[in-house]
Amino acid sequence: MAQGPPATETAQLGELLRGRSFRMLLLVSALAGIPVSLLAFGFVSLEHWLQHGVWEWLPHQLGRSGPPWWWPLPALLLGGVLAALSISRLPGRGGHVPAHGLGLHATPPAALPGIVLAALASLPLGAVLGPEAPLMALGSGVALLCVARRDLPERARNVLGAAGAAAAISVIFGDPLVAGVLLIEAAGVGGPQLSVLLLPCLLAGGVGALVFTGFGRWSGFEIGALNLPTVPADHPPAVGDFLWGVPLAVLIACCAVPAVQLAGRLADLVERRTVPATVACATAVGGCAALYALTTGRSSAEAALSGQATLAQLAATPHAWSVGALLALVAFKGSAWVLSMGSLRGGPIFPALFLGTALAMALIGLPGFGPAPALAVGLAAGGATVLRLPLSAIVLATLLLGKDAADQLPLVIVSAVAAFATGELLRTPVARVGRSDRRR
Repeated sequence: MAQGPPATETAQLGELLRGRSFRMLLLVSALAGIPVSLLAFGFVSLEHWLQHGVWEWLPHQLGRSGPPWWWPLPALLLGGVLAALSISRLPGRGGHVPAHGLGLHATPPAALPGIVLAALASLPLGAVLGPEAPLMALGSGVALLCVARRDLPERARNVLGAAGAAAAISVIFGDPLVAGVLLIEAAGVGGPQLSVLLLPCLLAGGVGALVFTGFGRWSGFEIGALNLPTVPADHPPAVGDFLWGVPLAVLIACCAVPAVQLAGRLADLVERRTVPATVACATAVGGCAALYALTTGRSSAEAALSGQATLAQLAATPHAWSVGALLALVAFKGSAWVLSMGSLRGGPIFPALFLGTALAMALIGLPGFGPAPALAVGLAAGGATVLRLPLSAIVLATLLLGKDAADQLPLVIVSAVAAFATGELLRTPVARVGRSDRRR
């Protein structure tokens, strides 16, 4: 029979909930969710509008049906110059380096202009990154700005910053629950400390979700929240799906972990000579997208950007890509992802989800392995490996799979666990046994 929490923890929790300071923290978190969600809505809407202008509207104005193969080269060159100036000249160095993960530390309000400008220079112009990390930094900084108290305790600053990040990230995930789970799992807390973080994050995320949902319907603006309008219909996973799916999850981890590690080394090099190195890396990202277009005859936009829109297309029409085109997409976009993580500004999650799915979809011709299991494996394995948060990856994959999530959930869980375990083993150096030990 399951037992409840120890009496000491229960007493601590009751004392915490009755405390005036915690009630004030909840109130501030709820109130901060309103401006945070509105600013996050504006940021994502602007980023989406700029991306549409660069990759759709402007080519059409020039008489093109889509961006030509060379289009990413000037776009990424401009993005690299603007991002490099924002990183090198403004406080905060443009925010967290995506090769180092999401970045969950409280963001100083003084760093917000540099973070926003670096992200708007990177994301719409073709960086293979998502908006989640800048959004979290924006939410954290705005929440702290709402308090404007220098004597705020460090613990309260961290919790309030996390609540602001949860409210902001809910905009792009479209669900405050995903944001809450992600931040809680990343923080790695338990017991009464879990409630200290959980309640403000969920409250701020819920208020923020209410505000930006209502504001979005009233304004008619498209924020481009992560969703898959159509997913492949298929039967519940069979034995064959697991026989293919588990090795595929391991393969995705074996590809993703070296990519992230290489991006980390690149980030260290870029740190030494920020402006020229950032511009060079951004131009190389454009070169990867251009080579993909030349090699496959498809749009260069598929190999640039976060992959959010292309992920929806891939889920809806997986057979529209040949196996060769999908493998080329994984190779060129994967290379651009490494370069972007090491030099530009954004988040690593969206491209990881896309690349995992693209690699999985390239193998749907295997006997007994269809598009629906491939989508489940790709989302779960890509998210678990890069996030290093298996529960968050499972929740996110479940959200994206929508009504088919219940059928695919066993495969999602097994794939996430297999990919996470493989990734952690690859990241852990094997202890070398000395000669003296081998002689014994």
